[in-house]
Amino acid sequence: MEETDVKNIIEDLEYLASARDGRMILNILVGNHPADIANLIHALPDEHAKYVFGLLDADTASDVIVELDDVTTELLVAGLRHERLSEIVDEMESDDATDLVAELPEDVAEKVLDSIDAEGSDEVKELLQHEEDTAGGIMALEYVAVHEGSSVDEAIHAIRAKAEDVEEVYNLYVIDKSGILVGFLPLKNLIVAAADLRIRDVMVREIISVPVSMDQEAVANIFRKYNLVSIPVTEESGRLVGRITVDDIVEVMEEEASEDIQKMAGIADEEEIRETSVLKISFGRLPWLLVSFFGELVAAIALGRFEASLQQIFMATFFIPLMMAMGGNSGIQAATIVVRGMALGELNPGQTMKRLMREVRVSLLNGSICGILLLGVISVFDEPRFGGVLALAMLIVIFNASFVGATIPLLLRRIGVDPAIAAGPLITTFNDIVGLSIYLGLVTMSLQFI
Repeated sequence: MEETDVKNIIEDLEYLASARDGRMILNILVGNHPADIANLIHALPDEHAKYVFGLLDADTASDVIVELDDVTTELLVAGLRHERLSEIVDEMESDDATDLVAELPEDVAEKVLDSIDAEGSDEVKELLQHEEDTAGGIMALEYVAVHEGSSVDEAIHAIRAKAEDVEEVYNLYVIDKSGILVGFLPLKNLIVAAADLRIRDVMVREIISVPVSMDQEAVANIFRKYNLVSIPVTEESGRLVGRITVDDIVEVMEEEASEDIQKMAGIADEEEIRETSVLKISFGRLPWLLVSFFGELVAAIALGRFEASLQQIFMATFFIPLMMAMGGNSGIQAATIVVRGMALGELNPGQTMKRLMREVRVSLLNGSICGILLLGVISVFDEPRFGGVLALAMLIVIFNASFVGATIPLLLRRIGVDPAIAAGPLITTFNDIVGLSIYLGLVTMSLQFI
């Protein structure tokens, strides 16, 4: 949809929802992709969103709800009767149904599980046993698997039999008599193989799989590394229990990225984005602001200790914001690169020293360039020797900030703290204290030479 079209449609939906004209609303929505319908519902005021969602049939509602964020989903399902929820859950794949049921109040969840068909209820209960952020927590139980002794023709019939339950078939998984995963067969290879061939003779034995207990972020890294569209999930014994598809991984990557960004900004969680309570938002952000508050108090005290030096070289005060900004930006750049490397699995323990040395070289190069530029500017308007002191201070401040920015995430990971929080107030406050001390200390020591 074009942006102007979306705006007009939202205005129409708001008007029709106010008039409770459900027939016209359905005429507008019919034929639209579930993701587009979800965007429209998300943009509506809460009451109108509930009304529009309530008009959708169970099949469409089940497709739309998986496209919505958690906050909007919670809003829409809050007032639904358990009969309506059961109809929606019945139409969803096992992993999506589990996500929805897990967010429901316990008494409502029980009613929903009792109302849906027995097979679906058992699948959801099985998936609920796994930790939410693991492979078992995001896997689906809908997949196609055949015995290695089956023929190609039998395998094709197995896919046809599961066509209604399994929306997308990327690979055919091959198991032995005990259900142990022994290989897979891409759909293309299956189609071109002779009908009477045995699966064991045409399957690929080198298969990548993940255990149910693997963290979802690690699973996402495997998808990215091997360019996968789906991956089987196994128990410790090797028995096939489910599969994860690329659409689930896209959600995981978005979730992990959002979580890191929120922590770097000092935001507690996703709900704050749509939270209306000023007190809740304040209490979520205040702890991080207090870290900066007390840190900057220390920086102010450090600044006061150099009062005599600043009185002698008044020009030095004009460059304090420049030094702090350059140091802060360098520290955040280094921290962001390191945190990203750890999040994507690119930074293992063996590469830690290599990454630190690279950041040292980069900081020395950047510091030297910025210092030379500063020296040139100062030399035009003031004493070149003063410019030399500022250039040296710039080099050291940038080096210190970059080294600290790259080191703190690594230290936090070592002690079991999420490294994403390092890129916020901790690094910037540390840089203000240490960077300011470095700058003013150099200026003080060079007074006799300037």
